[in-house]
Amino acid sequence: MKAMTGACRAQAAKLTDVLQGRYADRTVTVQGMVHALHDMGGITFLLLRGPKGVLQCVLGPEMDLQGVSEECAVRVTGLPRSEPRAPGGVELTAQTLEILSRPAAPLPVPISKKRLDLNLDTELSLRPVVLRSARERSVFRIQEGLCRAFREILHSLDFTEVHTPKIVHAGAEGGSNIFRLDYFGRKAFLAQSPQFYKQMMVGAYERVFEIAPVFRAEKHSTPRHLNEYTSMDLEMGFIRSFEDLMEVETLFLQRAMELLREEYAGDVEALGIQLPDVKSVPCLRFDEAKRLAAEKYGRPIRDPYDLEPEEELNIGRYVLEELGSDFVFVTHYPSKKRPFYAMDDPADPRFTLSFDLLFRGMEVTTGGQRVHEYQAQVDKMLRRGMHPEEFESYLMIHKAGMPPHGGLGVGLERLTARLCGLENVRHACLFPRDLSRLEP
Repeated sequence: MKAMTGACRAQAAKLTDVLQGRYADRTVTVQGMVHALHDMGGITFLLLRGPKGVLQCVLGPEMDLQGVSEECAVRVTGLPRSEPRAPGGVELTAQTLEILSRPAAPLPVPISKKRLDLNLDTELSLRPVVLRSARERSVFRIQEGLCRAFREILHSLDFTEVHTPKIVHAGAEGGSNIFRLDYFGRKAFLAQSPQFYKQMMVGAYERVFEIAPVFRAEKHSTPRHLNEYTSMDLEMGFIRSFEDLMEVETLFLQRAMELLREEYAGDVEALGIQLPDVKSVPCLRFDEAKRLAAEKYGRPIRDPYDLEPEEELNIGRYVLEELGSDFVFVTHYPSKKRPFYAMDDPADPRFTLSFDLLFRGMEVTTGGQRVHEYQAQVDKMLRRGMHPEEFESYLMIHKAGMPPHGGLGVGLERLTARLCGLENVRHACLFPRDLSRLEP
């Protein structure tokens, strides 16, 4: 009888190790997908695609290339050497080539091109294939780096990672933008946010975070919205001020840019990313930010309680021109536009101890201090015409006692899109869900 012992045996060398010169002048076997083939009349250049790059393989006229095409899975044995003209600076002179599998049909798009230049609908319909292109893969490598940095910095600050339900009894924000579903004959919803649960976990672990999907049933079709997106959430107890949360996010951004610069340099270069300076991030009060942008760019304030997309762009432009920053924290949002769990400013209850983070003129984070006392929370619900008995399990934490606490949520796709210079947030989502798209 066989038994597994965890002895994972490498079947081939890592393509990245070969590209880094670790097998120089030594015969090595690598495997991957045929990214491109170039017949130069007797000599064939084969670009072998691995998870994190491509390796140029040179095949002589003696090699049997019958049946070899783009997107064949192959195993190649040969001798690598430095070659500055090759992608990645290394070239492998092939000795043998083994075909592991063949595609059943030609590719619908030439993924070996640097830019595919497809319209958005075509690209999203062909997403499983388009994601094999180098540029698309770089976008999601950058996204991986952002998630890594978020986890790393929060682990270093003694946060505990949690996983909260996505089928819920009540929405964290209420309103019409919530997906309803039948849960064995009972009314249920898809979670708009992990808000209630991450607050509950503060009572258990003090500091928690989660990277997970959230759902918004908003009937829109804009370059900045998705109906399912990934939220990087944190919640922390014993805060002295909501500014503690902004300091933690600034630390995350600093680690993210450092990590991208050190370990994702190839992807940063491929996408032409200008990594922002995040030594410090300026803060402006909501009303001040609106006024400054309106005065400088001559756009009148139409909504005194919220920021319109054009206002966000103007505030981002103002902060870049006047303060030299791609980021700005906009603080003290009006209570009228913040959820019932947002703590009002004791100095002026018309405003809340909350903030948004704008990045190059787009909101990528919302956060703030929460109401932590039971009676204060019930009173605020009643003032808004809510029914506290519908939130019994949530209010249990307030009854049981909670420390001063707060949290934030970062929209991963928006942050990625803004960083990579993508015009539509759908480009920063593997398989976007919007008003009309449920597949692939």
